[in-house]
Amino acid sequence: MLTSSFVLGVAEGGHKFLNTGDIIFQLLMFIILLALLKKFAWGPLMGIMKQREEHVANEIEAAEKSRAEASNLLEEQRALLKEARVEAQGLIENAKKQGDLQREEIITTARAEANRLKESAKVEIEQQKELAVAALREQVASLSVLIASKVIEKELTVADQEKLINDYIQEAGEKR
Repeated sequence: MLTSSFVLGVAEGGHKFLNTGDIIFQLLMFIILLALLKKFAWGPLMGIMKQREEHVANEIEAAEKSRAEASNLLEEQRALLKEARVEAQGLIENAKKQGDLQREEIITTARAEANRLKESAKVEIEQQKELAVAALREQVASLSVLIASKVIEKELTVADQEKLINDYIQEAGEKR
C-alpha cells in the first residue's frame, strides 16, 4: 500500500490507524485558512453586509419619514381645500347679497327717476297748455277785434273793443 501523509495506514494486524501528523497538519491548515478567510473575506463581507443593513434601515426610515410628511401635507392640503371651499361659498353668498342690494337700489333709483320725469313732464305739459291757452286767447282776441271792427266799422274805440273782448274771454273761461 501507498503511504501518504493524507492516507490512512494499515497496521500489522489489519487494523486501520490514524496518522496524527497528517491530522494536525490538516487542522493547522484549516485554522490558517479560517483565519485568512476571516481576515480577507469574512471581515469585509460582514462589513459590506453591515453597511447594506444600515443603508436599508436608513432607506426604510427615510421612506417612513417621507410617508409621514406626505400624510401631513395631505391633511394640510385637505384642510386648506376645505377652508377655500368655505371661503368661496362665503364670497358667493356675499356677492349674491350685494347683487340683490344693488338690484333693489337700481330699481328704487329708476322708479324715483321715472316719477321725477313724470312730474316734470306734467309740469311742462301744464305750462305748455297755459301758453297755448294764452296764445289762443290772444289770437281769439285779435280775431274778435278784427271781426268786430269790420262789423261795427269803427263805431267803437280800440280801448272799448279790447275791454269788450277781454270781458267776453273771461266769461268763456269761467263757463268752461
